[in-house]
Amino acid sequence: MSVTRTALRSTVVAALTLVALPALAQTASVPAEPNPTPDPALVGDTATVAIAAAYLPDYEGSDDYRLVPGPAAIGSFHNFAFQIIGNRASVDLIPNAGGPTWDVQAGPVGVINFNRTNNKAIDDRRVRALGERDTAFELGGYVGLGKTGVLTSPYDKLSASLSYRHDIGGVHKSGIWSPSVNYFTPLSLKAGVGLFASAERVDRGFARTYFDVDAAQSLASGLPQFRTRGGWKHWTAGIAGTYSLTGNLLKGWKAIGGITYKKMLNDFGDTPVVSLAGSRNQWLAALGVGYTF
Repeated sequence: MSVTRTALRSTVVAALTLVALPALAQTASVPAEPNPTPDPALVGDTATVAIAAAYLPDYEGSDDYRLVPGPAAIGSFHNFAFQIIGNRASVDLIPNAGGPTWDVQAGPVGVINFNRTNNKAIDDRRVRALGERDTAFELGGYVGLGKTGVLTSPYDKLSASLSYRHDIGGVHKSGIWSPSVNYFTPLSLKAGVGLFASAERVDRGFARTYFDVDAAQSLASGLPQFRTRGGWKHWTAGIAGTYSLTGNLLKGWKAIGGITYKKMLNDFGDTPVVSLAGSRNQWLAALGVGYTF
């Protein structure tokens, strides 16, 4: 797998380490002590770029891990929030209002799926024997609702969203539903922490492409035959944090980090691609630096 493709694939982890940043990027004033005063210098467009060292499985469901770079960019332009996180991009087409308020979200989302596209990135010879997959281009949209000023301060944020995307290139010819919940709270002017959870429900075509083992593949790999049904594929939960190295959370250099646990479900945990060659329990972690403009 080329450096570019590996980096793109790793950005699931990079996104988790940056989950704290959109809430601050969409808030016009600096989180501070009680009765904060907005800082006019920080109102307006903002962007955070980051690079992290990500530790993640060779393929979805693998028990072999590798260390790869993970880039990301998150920000707001004229109050329209955007995320470009490696192989995933999204834009919130509903402008965000500053301060403690409700945030209605809707917009396009796109993912480039590199799962099992290069056998050189996979250590397990049995999975390599199943053959490579073509790169899948998945496009769709999402809707969500967020609330700023929920529990700890006027600047914490709780949000929930539901996305749908579909393969447009004929690789797995199916769709993916994904609900998610995120919570972020600043701990001070320099530190913040976020909690998050998500899940994915996929169609039969996705299951067949990445998790089935047919008769020919069984003979080549030694894995037993298996036919995977569509349905709930996995759930994930994790924690991420950021600490400002210069300036504050809305400007300057910051350290970022996060860890995520993923549980493969139903047929996706039972398939020999996971149960014999991999693991139902998946860990993803990242540590890196970012800069907010």
